[in-house]
Amino acid sequence: MNETKVFLIDFLLAELINLIVQNKKVSFQDAIELLYNSKLYDKIMDIETGLYFQSADYNYELLSEEMTFNKN
Repeated sequence: MNETKVFLIDFLLAELINLIVQNKKVSFQDAIELLYNSKLYDKIMDIETGLYFQSADYNYELLSEEMTFNKN
């Protein structure tokens, strides 16, 4: 993985963590755990999906759907 992709992934993960903290009203640590234990995280880390190149808002919507679906 090249430096640009690593940068984009790191930036996206940081933005997602901030969105989780703001929207779900959880601690920073809980937001990290929620994200890193999600299926979305695995998909972001899989370069072939291209999700690392999408906006944090788009990825947050995917994460929200995943969390809603997993509750049922």
